[in-house]
Amino acid sequence: MADLQDQLHATTEVGELDDLVHEPFPGGPFPPDTAEPYDPVSDPAAAPLERAHAILAAHPVADGYSGLPWALRHLPWFDLELGESSVDTDVPRLREGHVGALFWSLHLPEGLAGDRAVGATLEQLDLVNTVVRAHPEGLRLAYTAGETTDVRHCGRIAVLLGPAGAAALGDSLGILRSLHALGLRVLTLSGVSWASEAGLTRFGEEVVREMNRLGVLADLSGASDGTVRRALAVSKAPVVFTRSAARTLRPHPANLSDELLAAVGAAKGLCMVPLTAEQTGPSVRDVADHLDHVHEVAGRECVALSGTYDAGTAHPQELADASCYPNLIAELLHRGWSEPDLALLSWGNVQRALRSADFTARAAQQRREPSTAKIAELDS
Repeated sequence: MADLQDQLHATTEVGELDDLVHEPFPGGPFPPDTAEPYDPVSDPAAAPLERAHAILAAHPVADGYSGLPWALRHLPWFDLELGESSVDTDVPRLREGHVGALFWSLHLPEGLAGDRAVGATLEQLDLVNTVVRAHPEGLRLAYTAGETTDVRHCGRIAVLLGPAGAAALGDSLGILRSLHALGLRVLTLSGVSWASEAGLTRFGEEVVREMNRLGVLADLSGASDGTVRRALAVSKAPVVFTRSAARTLRPHPANLSDELLAAVGAAKGLCMVPLTAEQTGPSVRDVADHLDHVHEVAGRECVALSGTYDAGTAHPQELADASCYPNLIAELLHRGWSEPDLALLSWGNVQRALRSADFTARAAQQRREPSTAKIAELDS
């Protein structure tokens, strides 16, 4: 943290963001017959795309899911700061899209389980650390809401670790604690015996409690409805859905029914709508339809964005890579979304979830010792 604090307000990138928020009126510093600088955010007559850039300069995107770590494993060489055409995400495009933070997925290909899944996840963690260290002018690791904000103020892009797959635990709460110590902050509860189509077992509930004690967010995208309902009941911290849209609009297995969206809203969870053609549709308007629906059913504090870039999925028109977020914000402005609601969508709601997880962990650690529960004891 010390190096972050030393650099606050000391980089050219921060000044560039300020310039975007208060970009001078073309032809002079002030519009005709006014005494105030021109501000496209507050000017309803400004073009939606221009206003979108200004809003995102003040309230950058916290992207809920990036598949970049696995994509980079297959490249012999790359430079994310210079630009990398082999992937959808690099520092120049993140800056163009006003991305201030993103979660780097540690998910593995299907079929890996047991010790192989644990080992492969550790390799993914090592890769992320290596990549971030190799790109210090663009990327910084962050573990809390406060650190994420500090990184943003330094003009860097915050990288948060997760989600990882539940198989990475190897059915061991000790491994969960070790992964947390290495930086893991999100875990997906699916694809294991204790979080299956039948829902959470007793051991699965103990995993959720230990995640709460540590400050690891539970990701329920792709989890069964039974697991979702039980996790909502057990978790004291907000749950998140890193890649889920509205099932009413598009019947994808990872999308949520209106009943579950309402439950997420009641629990102050977070539904991160993915920018993928498969889950939301082939156009930016389709993505906006899902955001409208989640906003209406779950509430303004329970919707966020998930680029899902570099995850092997096709993306809607006008949302081809990480630089394209202003196109989506412009569409939402056209539909009447207010700046406060857009600020929550892009940055504020993810910050709330991170802060809530930290607060819950501090409170739980005063009441609860690290769990020593074994799956054989609880689920036999």
